[in-house]
Amino acid sequence: MDIATTPTNPEGNSDGVTTPQEPQLILRSDYKPFAWLIPQTNLHFELGIEKTKVTSRLTIQPNPAAEPSTELRLNGDGLKASSVIVDGEAAQYALDGDDLVVTIAGPGESHSVQIETTINPNTNTALMGLYASNGMLCTQCESEGFRRITFFPDRPDVLSTYSVKMAGDKTLFPILLCNGNQENAGDLEDGRHFAEWHDPWPKPSYLFALVAGDLVANSGPFTTVSGRKVECNIWVRAEDLDRTDHALESLHLSMKWDEETFGREYDLDLYNIVAVSDFNMGAMENKGLNVFNTKYVLADSDTATDGDFDAVEGVIAHEYFHNWSGNRITCRDWFQLSLKEGFTVLRDQLFSQDMRGEAVKRIEDVRILRAAQFPEDAGPLAHPIRPDSYREISNFYTATVYNKGAEVIRMMRSIAGEADFRKGTDLYFDRHDGEAATCEDFITAMEDGAGLDLAQFRLWYRQAGTPRVVVTQDVHGDKLTLRLAQTVPATPGQPDKKPMPIPLRVAVHSRATGALGAEQLIVLNEAHQSFDLPLAGDDPVVSINRGYTAPIVVERDLSNGDLGFLAAHDDDPFARYEAVQELAVNHLIAVAKGSGNGDGEAALIDAFRAILTDTALDDAMRGELMMLPSETYLFEAMASGASKADPGAIHEAREALKAAIGCALAEELASAGSKAAATPHDHPNGRGARKVSSAVLGFVAAADPHQATRLATRQFGGSDNMTDRQSALMTLCGIDLPDRPERQATLDAFYKKFQGNDLVIDKWFTLQALSLHPNVIAQVKELANHPDFTLNNPNRVRSLYMAFAGNPQGFHDASGAGYRMIADVILALDPINPQTAARFVSPLGRWRRIEPGRAALMKAELERIAKADNLSRDTFEQVSRSLDG
Repeated sequence: MDIATTPTNPEGNSDGVTTPQEPQLILRSDYKPFAWLIPQTNLHFELGIEKTKVTSRLTIQPNPAAEPSTELRLNGDGLKASSVIVDGEAAQYALDGDDLVVTIAGPGESHSVQIETTINPNTNTALMGLYASNGMLCTQCESEGFRRITFFPDRPDVLSTYSVKMAGDKTLFPILLCNGNQENAGDLEDGRHFAEWHDPWPKPSYLFALVAGDLVANSGPFTTVSGRKVECNIWVRAEDLDRTDHALESLHLSMKWDEETFGREYDLDLYNIVAVSDFNMGAMENKGLNVFNTKYVLADSDTATDGDFDAVEGVIAHEYFHNWSGNRITCRDWFQLSLKEGFTVLRDQLFSQDMRGEAVKRIEDVRILRAAQFPEDAGPLAHPIRPDSYREISNFYTATVYNKGAEVIRMMRSIAGEADFRKGTDLYFDRHDGEAATCEDFITAMEDGAGLDLAQFRLWYRQAGTPRVVVTQDVHGDKLTLRLAQTVPATPGQPDKKPMPIPLRVAVHSRATGALGAEQLIVLNEAHQSFDLPLAGDDPVVSINRGYTAPIVVERDLSNGDLGFLAAHDDDPFARYEAVQELAVNHLIAVAKGSGNGDGEAALIDAFRAILTDTALDDAMRGELMMLPSETYLFEAMASGASKADPGAIHEAREALKAAIGCALAEELASAGSKAAATPHDHPNGRGARKVSSAVLGFVAAADPHQATRLATRQFGGSDNMTDRQSALMTLCGIDLPDRPERQATLDAFYKKFQGNDLVIDKWFTLQALSLHPNVIAQVKELANHPDFTLNNPNRVRSLYMAFAGNPQGFHDASGAGYRMIADVILALDPINPQTAARFVSPLGRWRRIEPGRAALMKAELERIAKADNLSRDTFEQVSRSLDG
């Protein structure tokens, strides 16, 4: 239930100031089925940018699984009902806060409830419900946006079939789209027209979607495995049509892959995707009518990077896969969010690795997990993938629910094996099709279908925190005894944790002979456990958590020599990458703490020399191995236990290492860069070559800024694609050479070339906000006054300020200016778009893990935000938890 803000003084304040009432705590244990079934929902929209009239007609029946009631409670948010009619007569009703409570007094098992509301989409800056975007009307209803359109039981377990009639000005809204299949359309008087849509599949209100605007479609049919023809459309503004081919191809690939890999066939005659420039999220899986942020639809080589192409493909797949893992089977309540999101993230990861290669994709996914979810697990906002309580559900669309949720289901897959995992998912889809299910339903289906015992495994759903596994070993004869000890750190509300099952793929290699041992899967399910493994030869080196089978932190005391051996020779790509990362983390943390020596640097230079000269490596993998751990990841590593992170020391250590590698390997880097530059854009190795080229520029910039300026300027001027253009501009943005005009000249040229292309100008803002330039704070402040910047567009806000919050050098400036900037953004953005504003709180919430000086400055900014008047529920909850957690 929504809680309205209340005056601080019940008698009223003379200045009208209000402060947020603490949102009500919602408990998973309090779940009760809704008192009424709503088998049919009919909606009629009279569309207008500033005035839209909504008439809903609900067919309701008592729910035999719930306690009987004569009241029908319908959720609302800022709505007023102009008419409420039950069974053809004016009804008795009352407003309880924002909710409409209707008395159902008539006899019979079935009733008709009709309600009229009027809303103004043009003033809906929160972008939840029905809102206007550049002359177009569109909706976003997950999680609780439908209640901003009409009064309804806005909860995921109320499933209904929807019939919708839309009418509006044909000139303003020539295209009228909704869920399901279009059944009728025609012209009306006064230049208006209408369209009627019906979705035959019962769905919750959060999956409702409506779009009306001046759009064109890139269309291409898909024939399903059973021979049905599905019309697939990517709807965009006319000027964007030529950047939609990749999106349409990605949709077709997704549909085919899901049939082949999970046995899931699409179930409507239409599949529509609409690109919207004003959108809080990446995309939304509304049944048959996906609404997407333009960022994840529009792509061509001139305006989109390789990473953008991958993101479009992955997000298109994610939302399509939701048709079964989210739509056909939805969530009983929002505590089960990971049921659909964790499972679907895993599905899109598996799809992408089949499209682009498993090794590199796995590394990318783990890097995201460590950058976003590990800090969440270690901070005041830590929560299990299935939480026991929440106050504002929009704050639980987190990396824990999505990315860790995917890792937990991936562990089930590792334990079961691919074939039995498929048996489990088949049973889940068959057993719960058309239902609002729970995480427990999924686990039980996996047990029954795959023949697993997951009783202890359920702890992964209940316990927050990233497990830490300490590794030691002994050799006896022809066996190595691997000793493992696991702990799960205390998190807010969960001081004591139980051991969880941790599947680990391991192998024992021989450093003496170079022999690589056979891989096997072990499962650590106790606090302390030992495993005997066969030796491959003398001087054994253990390769553990191969393929990253478990989302854990491994703590082991390997020598630089052992790590160097794994970095150069391990046959598992992820384990090889991990060895390089571990070498770098050990060295950089030691240097940041003032205890480093030259051995770690020398070992890393040797490892990078091997990476650059290994002719067996493809460039895609070489580019991954050349990436040093991010400063955010180093921050978390340094802040383990009682230690506190020092962002300044981490930054200096990492830049010094980059310079050392750049100087020591200048010849090897130049050779790799020249080879990459000579690779044509459309060559099969082109993507990998561009990744190597970008990494080379980073090392050269740290070692020789003048040389990097020459290389980057040449690359920018000669590039025929956005990937090379962006990496060159990123390099130039971070170089501070007052006597060299290339930096500003290139920024100006980039802006002039792409002015008017919102997605590319977002990149222009981001590159400057992320740069290593010493004056980045002043530059971000200047960019905030740029004519192209606005707080009203989430993409533009994120492009500047979220990028800056992810720039450790600028954000953690010792003066606290970076913290003040983000706090100011939160306060300015909160009245406009609370959901977006709340997402900026997390970086400030890490104050407990940082050295005392900066910690005090971060905490002071959180306290300043907490004292603000009229703070939204979204932001209030995040700030309160960050201060109290």
